[in-house]
Amino acid sequence: MTKKYLISFYEILFTHMKNNLFRKKSIEQLLNEEKGRSNGLRKILSVRDLTFMGIAAVVGAGIFSTIGSAAYNGGPGISFLFIITAVTCGFSALCYAEFASRIPVSGSAYTYSYVAFGEIIAWIIGWALILEYAIGNIVVAISWSGYFNNLLVHVFNIHLPSWMLIDPLTAKNAFIESTSALASGAELTAKQIKNYEFAIQAYNTAPMIGDVKIFFNLPAFIIVALITWLAYIGIKESKKSANFMVIFKVAVIIFVIVAGAFFVDVNNWTPFLPNGFEGVLKGVSSVFYAYIGFDAISTMSEECKNPQRDMPRGMIYSLLICTGLYILIALTLTGIEHYSNFLNVNDPLAFVFEDRAPWIEKIVSISAVVATASVLLVFQIGQPRIWMSMSRDGLLPKQFQKIHPKYQTPSFATIVTGVIVGIGALFIESDLVTDLTSIGTLFAFILVSGGVLFLPPKIKEPGKFKLPYINGKFIVPILLAGFIYLFRTRIELAITEFSFSNHQEILFLVFLILAIVITVLTIIRNYSLIPIMGVLTCSYLMIEIPIVSWQWFLIWMALGLLIYFLYGYRNSKLNLENRI
Repeated sequence: MTKKYLISFYEILFTHMKNNLFRKKSIEQLLNEEKGRSNGLRKILSVRDLTFMGIAAVVGAGIFSTIGSAAYNGGPGISFLFIITAVTCGFSALCYAEFASRIPVSGSAYTYSYVAFGEIIAWIIGWALILEYAIGNIVVAISWSGYFNNLLVHVFNIHLPSWMLIDPLTAKNAFIESTSALASGAELTAKQIKNYEFAIQAYNTAPMIGDVKIFFNLPAFIIVALITWLAYIGIKESKKSANFMVIFKVAVIIFVIVAGAFFVDVNNWTPFLPNGFEGVLKGVSSVFYAYIGFDAISTMSEECKNPQRDMPRGMIYSLLICTGLYILIALTLTGIEHYSNFLNVNDPLAFVFEDRAPWIEKIVSISAVVATASVLLVFQIGQPRIWMSMSRDGLLPKQFQKIHPKYQTPSFATIVTGVIVGIGALFIESDLVTDLTSIGTLFAFILVSGGVLFLPPKIKEPGKFKLPYINGKFIVPILLAGFIYLFRTRIELAITEFSFSNHQEILFLVFLILAIVITVLTIIRNYSLIPIMGVLTCSYLMIEIPIVSWQWFLIWMALGLLIYFLYGYRNSKLNLENRI
């Protein structure tokens, strides 16, 4: 009898938890909440502003730094990778556009997941977006510091103390590596010697408190503080600043492409795929990192004049423009310098002109400072608005939804974002991998693409975007068959030489199983091609990210779930409404 009651108790508990964990908000409910809000955000953004914001977020640290490592692995063929990644992002961008046209409120993928999947998935994606915005901005701030210091030294001949330009862990590791390398007597390049001397000088000249040497990245902290202030005082001021920075950096990139054309040696494009297509795919994380951010403009729906028309256009326009620039830059760089020379080059645009035209290198340095600052601005605008949306739903404390009476910005959330990113940029290791940021972004793209399949049918309305329906019943199976044929050798090795220690191949097999399941469902349910391709392509890019990033991602997700069950689950607005 007791056993029977226990089973009934667990069944009731499971049903209760399931219904509450996956409780959803309807589109009508979100729109009514938006209309009834008296202290909303200022609606001033046009399609041009959104396009500029998208370019501001995309053209940044990726094109000025990570493209170098991708070029080393893939050679001139990375231009293909930019096209592949753009198509992948394009599928997701169209799905974002569909959601943005239906749900013109702040929150981006978090809000969309609340409608499509329910609360627990919405929380998970909101937590994952912190990886994209907050941690991503720490990386960008540290990168900005490097460009800024380079600008001070080479243009203004100003030398800041070395210990003000580096975090404690990087300083210690660099000192150990430098002294060891110099003592070994190995043959070193001039650049390596310069970097090692910088590390030793930073360590030896650092002030001390007791027995502890003091290191911090002051320029990174200062730029975060300035950008946070700009995001705090208003979207109008942020918009003007972003527009100016975009015009400047796009003009410089076009200039670099045109000027670089005179130094191109077409022999450097042979072989075009020196390491095969596998070499090209090694640059997935680096190239994808160059694309993250176009989704940030979806957080600004509430500040858009006509979000249902302009948000989709802004996303798609910015993606197309950035893809064109990236392909031309990739071909220019690998045409000027042989791909093998990009090993450990963190400033490829400046590197190719260093000996050929030093004056262009200085222009690139200035543009890099502007470009990375614009990325910081868009991400510092995006993160608070996601927290604001989560707070409105009761998943975070009420302070996060506080709107400044004068500036009409989420003031408290903006300050918290600035503090987190600022302290992180001040002390966190500068070698923080971009993979962790990419994995959070791809996860968001997958859920947004899949979420479109769960939306109710919509009739096309004049002036509003509607995702075109293309039946994937026949196309998806053909594409899957083509994928299996192209990767038949890898599939065979993964199966015949299966090992639990080979994590990357396990991820590949998991993707293959997922792809087969999704293909079968597409055949049975006539799913639309675009969202299915968004899910599959982003899933594939995820499995190419190193396993160590997956481990940290899962730890981050576990921490997020702990916070949700301790606070969000009980304080959820939907939970409180159900109690009444």
